[in-house]
Amino acid sequence: MIARELAAWALGLAEVPGPVSAAATRHLLDGFGTALGALRTGAAAPAIEVARGLGGPPEAGVLGGGERLSAPAAALANGTLVHALDFDDTHAGGLVHATAVVLPAAFAVGQQTGASGREILTAAVAGYETACRVAAAAPHGFHARGLHATMVAGVFSSALVSARLLGLDARRAANALGIAGSQAGGLLAFLGTGASTKQLHPGFASQSGIVAARLAAAGATGPETVFDGPHGVFDTLSANPAEPASIVDGLGERWETTRIGIKPYAACQLSHATIGAVLDAMAREGFGADEVISVHAKVHPDSAPVVCDTSRDLTRPASPYAAKFSLPWTVAALITDRGLSLETFEPDSIARPEVTRLAARVSWDVTGSPGVVAADAPGQVTITLDDGREVAGSVPRSEGGGDRPLGRAALIAKFEGNAGVPATDAEAFARTVETLGDQQDAATVMRAAARLAQLTPSAQEKE
Repeated sequence: MIARELAAWALGLAEVPGPVSAAATRHLLDGFGTALGALRTGAAAPAIEVARGLGGPPEAGVLGGGERLSAPAAALANGTLVHALDFDDTHAGGLVHATAVVLPAAFAVGQQTGASGREILTAAVAGYETACRVAAAAPHGFHARGLHATMVAGVFSSALVSARLLGLDARRAANALGIAGSQAGGLLAFLGTGASTKQLHPGFASQSGIVAARLAAAGATGPETVFDGPHGVFDTLSANPAEPASIVDGLGERWETTRIGIKPYAACQLSHATIGAVLDAMAREGFGADEVISVHAKVHPDSAPVVCDTSRDLTRPASPYAAKFSLPWTVAALITDRGLSLETFEPDSIARPEVTRLAARVSWDVTGSPGVVAADAPGQVTITLDDGREVAGSVPRSEGGGDRPLGRAALIAKFEGNAGVPATDAEAFARTVETLGDQQDAATVMRAAARLAQLTPSAQEKE
């Protein structure tokens, strides 16, 4: 059974190659940055309020805060914090936000059990491999069914991270995976509305995974056929054919942790290749928004239903989140502002009529790239100007992943902008996370995050 094999590997993982550990700390650093950004802007306030209300024994802290809650409650808040700005990392093969489900479980249960920094980091790597591999076993299959792959795959990742840190044996860890399967879900219905449910999905996944591991520890059982049996997660939740065996293929030899991309822009990952192509065109010709007659893009078939869904108004987004999932609006804002930032997707910004007018002039063709998943697809645009010129722009794939990784300096600059702290503080925090494997426990990182959160007032404190 795949669940049994995956559990045995995760529990037995002892030596993690240096490049894999380094990749994991890069992603944890990025996750702390997006969480601090959400804390600063108040983007995850409802989840934090509810987590505080759930309370429980003082096992784990909320990122950037001083209070301690039960591990499941802390994970609900922290998973929402990491993902609330939709600026967190993405594994292209599974189109899954891995850190948003790995970090909350690893640090919550790590604090609960008093695990060392090395134990937390190793558990995180097991979680990264699980989330990425489960999602990539059915590329776009969950999305095509109308489900968020991050939550579907995330419950398994969080369950296995928790099982390892709680000291479960392989049989109970496999049961935890089976139990987690009954909590997999996450509707994409938010796309056409102003709903904030997508922000909550990683929090739900992290919380549910911890609960699944606790239930298994208490003697509850789950189907070991959750991946490869009838009525399992792929049979039930994937609209596309799946390859469940790929979950365990090459474990310990091929590391998906090193293949996760870090977002340079706070928009849906499936727009990033087009964003890169527009930036390439802008670099070739210094045109302004008022010169643009039309923009035409080539869009991958799996990207179009998410960022070019014409059943909703793509030129007048219903919410900041809807703007991030509108390729026409994002492209129009990019050209108008000559860049994208967190402020681009604020409520006042998405109401700008000049961006709406330009977004209405963005069109696309749905064009597949054989053998290439959507988040790894190339970007191509043709921009027609008012003097008759046509400016072409292209990129081989989006920036931040694959052979176009975000460098350390760019990663720290992103962290600095998200957290709203000086460069020296961002650098110091980066060094703290990068040495997690040498630390006695999670306390040093959590204290450092809390100190950074105090440097910049939150949205609530500003009111």
